[in-house]
Amino acid sequence: MIRGLYTSAIGMAGQMKRMDTVANNLANADTPGFKRDVVVTQAFSDVMMQRVREYELRGFNTTNITGPASLGIIVSNVHRDFSAGSLQPTGSPLDLAINGPGFFEIAFTDPTTGEVTIMYSRSGSFTLSDEGMLTTIGSGAGDYRVGGHPVLNTAGEPIFIPNGEIIIHENGGISVDGVIIDTIRMVDFENPATLRPFGDNLYTLTDESVEIPFMSGLVQGHIETSNVNIVREMVEMIALSRAYEANARMVSIADQTLGQAVNEIARR
Repeated sequence: MIRGLYTSAIGMAGQMKRMDTVANNLANADTPGFKRDVVVTQAFSDVMMQRVREYELRGFNTTNITGPASLGIIVSNVHRDFSAGSLQPTGSPLDLAINGPGFFEIAFTDPTTGEVTIMYSRSGSFTLSDEGMLTTIGSGAGDYRVGGHPVLNTAGEPIFIPNGEIIIHENGGISVDGVIIDTIRMVDFENPATLRPFGDNLYTLTDESVEIPFMSGLVQGHIETSNVNIVREMVEMIALSRAYEANARMVSIADQTLGQAVNEIARR
């Protein structure tokens, strides 16, 4: 009886995490270059056996742990799906889409400490600052302002573009009125899943991130849409809502049954 209560409660927690992930995917369905998240779950017994093996390797005695251990599923991790979105024409010369794997290199400045960190993004929706610097699109104000971060060139420096006809070539070269003035730096990684989401559509490196040569190309006047399928996410949200409600009913039934059992025992 108690196990059933715990199993349903763990199931509710798992469905809530999956619901939060789906809601975040839907909220960013129109964000250029956004990659959807997928919640990965594991059976509780699998996780427990993994922990038992870890304790065995550390020299602990686990011989007395016997019998089945099934308390439903728990969230293992959240996986980011880096499959490509579609290319949408915009007509803006500063909108760029990466046609294949790869990332733009962005300089993020912490508004509180002033520390600059190199980050990476799939979103190529750029603009020019008042000084002519190529940056990401900014929003907000003051310390809470997001975006407006410089796009870096192959030397790791901000890119300044003068007035004129801007042509951005497939290899990232920027020409103004027919004269090459700079080159956008693009990078790729052996396993993009090793990147850590930072927010504002940016990613940071981890110890597992291995950079490899960029082999894709840029398409000017286009942006990459998110890879969120709104219909699929809505269907999953409905399924998650029903699963959550079913687990909630099971918690209520188990609670009522437990209460009746306690009352019956008390009468005797």
